[in-house]
Amino acid sequence: MKKFINRIDTLLDESLSGFARAHADIVQFNNQPHFVRRLQATKPGKVALISGGGSGHEPLHTGFVGLGMLDAACPGQIFTSPTPDQMLAAAQAVENGGGVLFIVKNYAGDVMNFEIAAEMLDCPNASVLVCDDVSLAKTHSTGRRGVAGTLVVEKMVGAAAENGADLAFCKALGDRINQATASMGVALSSCTVPALGKPTFDLNDNQIEMGVGIHGEHGRETLALMPATEIVEHLLATIADDLQLAKGQSVLLHINGFGATPLMELHLVYELAWQYLQKHGISVVRSLVGSYTTSLDMAGCSVTVTVLDDELTRLWDAPVHTASLRWGC
Repeated sequence: MKKFINRIDTLLDESLSGFARAHADIVQFNNQPHFVRRLQATKPGKVALISGGGSGHEPLHTGFVGLGMLDAACPGQIFTSPTPDQMLAAAQAVENGGGVLFIVKNYAGDVMNFEIAAEMLDCPNASVLVCDDVSLAKTHSTGRRGVAGTLVVEKMVGAAAENGADLAFCKALGDRINQATASMGVALSSCTVPALGKPTFDLNDNQIEMGVGIHGEHGRETLALMPATEIVEHLLATIADDLQLAKGQSVLLHINGFGATPLMELHLVYELAWQYLQKHGISVVRSLVGSYTTSLDMAGCSVTVTVLDDELTRLWDAPVHTASLRWGC
């Protein structure tokens, strides 16, 4: 294992300190318990948006704290849920009279700890559970995982909250975006968790892991390496079937890198995905390409599709100013 690291037990603290220092015009870092919050105060009555999860997926979630997205993010240890006291402290720090909306990826630890924090919080609150990973069946025992579609939920709901939408509206909107969003990933290699010191699973040079999770989980199947066109068709056929995509629909297409995939390859995947959707009568009207929901040093990518209407398109286009996503400001 070769990494820029001093000690495993100080890695997260040093990284968060560096992140906050690099973006001191946008965020503040609270050390005990860990959370990152917006630097500038929000308008009274604004719904406070809070998300979080295990570290190792940067820039998700800390990179999306700022105007038009999250008010606070709670980073746990690598691939480990943040604790309820982190979530409670973050909520108390940023709540401004409009209540709190938790945006939670569907992993058992995240769900449990956010529920505990919500029960302890003495202000109106609600949660949106993101479960966009279509590599798992809808009947899976713990439900589908929340992956790169989380960014889409955070961006659109963040815009609504910034514009003064109330807690009930933001909750319903988040659920609607989640239902309109589907993602699926593929890995060319595993990732190496520093505390483990070796890859979480093994792939031969001529193998890929289809439907992989963002914590280094095995996918739905191990396949022989194939041309990029076939990989993209495999991903999008599953996504299209799940969303029941139909001719004439407009979509957001998000190609997300897992941490060790060059932009050259990600843009190639975008081109192939765009061609696939165009061939099936689907219009790609909004796009995002880059590594936004990563898995440490995993090589691979995911494809996310969100079915858009006029309202969701306006919310996507709304101004945003965070460390890792910004436009219109």
